[in-house]
Amino acid sequence: MLYLIGLGLGDVTDITVKGLETVRKCDKVFLEAYTSLLLNSELDSLEKYYDKEITLADREMVESQSELILDPAVTQDVAFLVVGDPLGATTHTDIILRAIEKGISYRVIHNASIMNAVASTGLQLYNFGDTVSICFWKENWKPTSFVDKIIKNLKNGLHVLCLLDIRVKEIDWSKMVRGKKVYEPPQFMSVNTAVEQILEIIRDREGEDRKFLNEDTLCVGIARLGTDGQVIKSGTLKRIATEDFGKPLHSLCIVGKLHPLEGDMLRHFAVDKSDIPVE
Repeated sequence: MLYLIGLGLGDVTDITVKGLETVRKCDKVFLEAYTSLLLNSELDSLEKYYDKEITLADREMVESQSELILDPAVTQDVAFLVVGDPLGATTHTDIILRAIEKGISYRVIHNASIMNAVASTGLQLYNFGDTVSICFWKENWKPTSFVDKIIKNLKNGLHVLCLLDIRVKEIDWSKMVRGKKVYEPPQFMSVNTAVEQILEIIRDREGEDRKFLNEDTLCVGIARLGTDGQVIKSGTLKRIATEDFGKPLHSLCIVGKLHPLEGDMLRHFAVDKSDIPVE
């Protein structure tokens, strides 16, 4: 049996009771370690709390060597731990499909993730449109299509949750030596970097696009959501661009049409309350 178990957002104690009981009965435990990170818990603290040895599963293992996870699940109980909710990333649906192909039974144990905890900003979940991913730009690669998706949502009056890039154990192809893999240092996109990329793109846009998305568009910067040290700040894009959000992980919301109650909550989190219109 393969169990996909959500760990929640904050620390080792955010796992559900059902999830904890399942981990403790499993024969093997893997921790997915590249789509997100558990902010306040190191691997050894997880092993101590669960009373289990845990194997880190990086992108290469999950996407290219999934048999290391799935083959034991043919005859044993295997836990696949995911920060947030297990089905928050396409990768995890893929591992379910691979399990089905092998005739392996599976069960999903859900938990909180950024996809629902974003309601902590005061923005109502049913007022969100498509979620957008913002990736780090490189010298010769600066994708802009995510802004088109943001604008499409805003034209429909919908808020936009932007998931910011996390790069953990990414191969540095420029430094490969004799087939030996060299990895880039970990990188976590900040709210500031995300906003700067958005602003750079829209400076070159004209007409209706700039009507819906410009430096005065409201947004909400989020850091370490679900922890005791979480930070939520609202304001215009140009104001949030210079705010300090501290350590990762960060997320960003672009604000669509505001309900009066949403406006009240954004004023509570506002860097400058004058940024938030009064309905």
